[in-house]
Amino acid sequence: MRQAVIALGSNLGDRAELLRAAVADLNATEGVEVVAASPVVVTHPVGGPEGQPDYLNAVVRISTTLGPFELLAVCQEIETAHDRIRDVRWGPRTLDLDIIEFGGLSMDEPTLTLPHPRAADRAFVLVPWAMMDPEARLNGQPVRALAEQAEDLQGISPRSYPLLTDAAAQGPAE
Repeated sequence: MRQAVIALGSNLGDRAELLRAAVADLNATEGVEVVAASPVVVTHPVGGPEGQPDYLNAVVRISTTLGPFELLAVCQEIETAHDRIRDVRWGPRTLDLDIIEFGGLSMDEPTLTLPHPRAADRAFVLVPWAMMDPEARLNGQPVRALAEQAEDLQGISPRSYPLLTDAAAQGPAE
């Protein structure tokens, strides 16, 4: 099984419930087990149209037997199931799932770049990741140190929305 890190975000609808549902959907996927989840943070939008609502963001670590492209397809299916519409780059969305890191793999393909090419600059990914795993590293650098240097650090505030329900925390049903 490989370990992967997935960032989750939502700024439309019942944001906390959408994040919880996405984690449950990941955990219900054959070959995927959510093994850790960060606290949820509230963040100002980075890029995209003016006037967007704030995001709720979080990070999960999974163990998976899936390959990176299979996992990408799962993430996109979950987004679509929760009414994600892709019409404006960095626009508002019900749900966004990004693979940040996948078992130390490095790749640059048209549909998937690993590690995620902008993760090292984004506090909305780095802060919850460091909260979940203080020893985490991205591109050989400590995630905590990268978070402290991120330009969007001031727009982040932690919240206490649990992502893992009791059922999700127990793993998939046998």
